[in-house]
Amino acid sequence: MHPYRTHTCAQLSSANVGETVRLSGWIHRKRDHGGVLFIDLRDHYGITQIVADSDSPALPVLEGLRVESVITIEGEVKARVAETVNANLATGEIEVFARSITVQSAAEELPMPVADEQPYPEDIRLKYRFLDLRRETLHKNIMTRVAVIADMRQRMAAAGFNEFSTPILTASSPEGARDFLVPSRIHTGKFYALPQAPQQYKQLLMVAGFDRYFQIAPCFRDEDPRADRLPGEFYQLDLEMSFVTQEEVWETMEPVIQGTFAAFAGDKAVTPAGEFPRIPYDEAMLKYGSDKPDLRNPLIISDVSKHFERSGFGLFEKIVGGGGVVRVIPAPGTHEKSRKFFDDMNDWARKEGYAGLGYVTRKGGEFGGPIAKNHGPERMAELYAELGLGENDGLFFAAGKAADAAKLAGAARIRVGEELGLIDENAFALCWIVDFPFYEYDEDEKKVDFSHNPFSMPQGGIDALEGQDPLTIKAFQYDLVCNGYEIASGSIRNHKPETMVKAFEIVGLSKADVEERFGGMYRAFQYGAPPHGGMAAGVDRIVMLLCGAKNLREITLFPMNQRAEDLLMGAPSSPEPRQLRELSLRVVEPPKKEGA
Repeated sequence: MHPYRTHTCAQLSSANVGETVRLSGWIHRKRDHGGVLFIDLRDHYGITQIVADSDSPALPVLEGLRVESVITIEGEVKARVAETVNANLATGEIEVFARSITVQSAAEELPMPVADEQPYPEDIRLKYRFLDLRRETLHKNIMTRVAVIADMRQRMAAAGFNEFSTPILTASSPEGARDFLVPSRIHTGKFYALPQAPQQYKQLLMVAGFDRYFQIAPCFRDEDPRADRLPGEFYQLDLEMSFVTQEEVWETMEPVIQGTFAAFAGDKAVTPAGEFPRIPYDEAMLKYGSDKPDLRNPLIISDVSKHFERSGFGLFEKIVGGGGVVRVIPAPGTHEKSRKFFDDMNDWARKEGYAGLGYVTRKGGEFGGPIAKNHGPERMAELYAELGLGENDGLFFAAGKAADAAKLAGAARIRVGEELGLIDENAFALCWIVDFPFYEYDEDEKKVDFSHNPFSMPQGGIDALEGQDPLTIKAFQYDLVCNGYEIASGSIRNHKPETMVKAFEIVGLSKADVEERFGGMYRAFQYGAPPHGGMAAGVDRIVMLLCGAKNLREITLFPMNQRAEDLLMGAPSSPEPRQLRELSLRVVEPPKKEGA
C-alpha cells in the first residue's frame, strides 16, 4: 500500500464500500458528536468524511489536532445511512472509519480561517497566502486559470502558431509605462529592463522568417495598481503573424478567444466567432463614452448639441456656442422613479468631480425638470422623437468640452444601466474597437505624442505622415473588449524603416534617436521585413472575467498589495551593502518635503 494514499479525497464512492484505504490531506473541519468525531479531510481534489469513535485508536490523536493539520488516515470505507448522504459532495455516499492515523504535520492556531469563505483583511490574506490558497473559491479560481492557459495553448497550436520564449533581461522600450530596471554587475552604471511586452522581439521573429509566433508572456510594468491591473507583473497571450491584414488577425483570433470563453462560460452566452462588432474609436467615444464599452448595456449616448444652439436653456446654449457639446443618456421606464433618483444621479456626478448631470423627467408624456421647462415642451418632444424615446422615459445630460462630456456620459451610461437593472449579467459581449488615432496631443508636455503603440502602421503610410495633420491620422490599431474591459490590444506593424523614422520625428525624435533606442529592429527592417501584425490578450483579465472575480488578486497565485508589496516574501527589501558594492550603486534618500 502506498505510504500516503491509495485514493484522493474525491475518488471514493459506494463502489469502494468494504475496502481498506489510505487517505492523506488537511483537516478541513471537525465535528464532535459526543464520543463520535467527524473529520472533513481535504486535499487538492476534494473532501472525504472521516469517522472516529471510541473503538478507533485514531480518536484521541484527532481530538488533539487543530484544523489544517496534515494527516494520513488508514481505514475502512463504509456506506452512509440514507439520511446522511451528502448529494453536494463527490464522496457524499460514503465515509471512512479511521483505524489508524499518522500525523504528517501539526498546525498551529490559524491567523485566518480556511474552511469558511467570509471576507478577511487583505493584508492577512496576502501575508498568509499559502493558507488563503487553500480556500475553496481561490483554489478553484487558480485551477481555472491553469485550464484557461492550457486551452489557449491548444487553440493557438491548432491555428498554426508556434510557441517561442523571448528574453526577460532586455532593453528599455516605449510601451507607455515605467520600466523595471535591473543593474548590470559586469557593465557598471548600465541597466537591463524587464520587458513591458515582447513587442520588439516578436517583430524580429517575423523578420527572421518565423510565420506565426505566440507565447504566454510575462510582462513587467512599474505602474500604480488598480482592480483590473496588478502592480509589477502580468501575463498575456502574445502573438504575431506575417503577411496579414488586420482583418485576418481578427478572423484568426476570434475563434481562439471566443472558444476559450465558451469553454469556461458555463451557461453564459458568448458573442459568436465571426460576429464580434467592429466599432471605430470615434463612434465608440460618441455612443458609449469609452473605448472599452460594455455592450451588455443597451443604452446609447447621443449628441444633441444642435438642439441647443438656440434654446431657452441658456447654460447649454452658451456651452454649445463656445464649442462645447451636449450628450444625452436615455433612462427608459423611469416614470415610476421619484425625483430623488434623478437628484442622486446629479449628486453622484458632482462627487465624481463634474459640475453636475442634468436631467429631464417624463411621465405620461409630461416633461419635468429645469431643462425641459426652459427648453420648452415642443422642442423637448422634437428631441425625444429624434431619439426614439417614449412618454415614460427620462433623459440625462452631460455638457461641456467634448472630451469631458464623453467621459461623464460614459460613466453615467454605466451607472444608469446598473441602477435600472439593464445589464445582462449572463453574457460575455465581445467587440473590436478599431481605427484608433495614431497621435494625440499631450497637454502636460504641450506636444504631439503617440496615442497607442508607436510601432503601428499609420493608415495611409508615409504619405499620411508627410501630408496630414498628425492628429487626424488613424492607425491600423485595434483593441478587443469584453464587458467593459480591454482584454487585448494589437496592430499591424510599421515594417518600413523610412516610415518608422518619420513617425518618430513627428513626436520629436530624430533618426539618430531611433537608431539608438530601437537599433535592433531598425536594422532588421533594412534587410527585408515582411508586413506583419498581431496582438496581445490579457490572460489575467480574461480569467478574472471567467471566474466572475472583481479583482485580479482573486485569480493570481502570489500577488502584491495595493502598495506594490509582497507581504508573504517581504519584497521589496533593502539590499545588503555588499550587493550594492558589487553593482557600484548607492541608495540616495529622496529629498524631504517642506514642512515634514
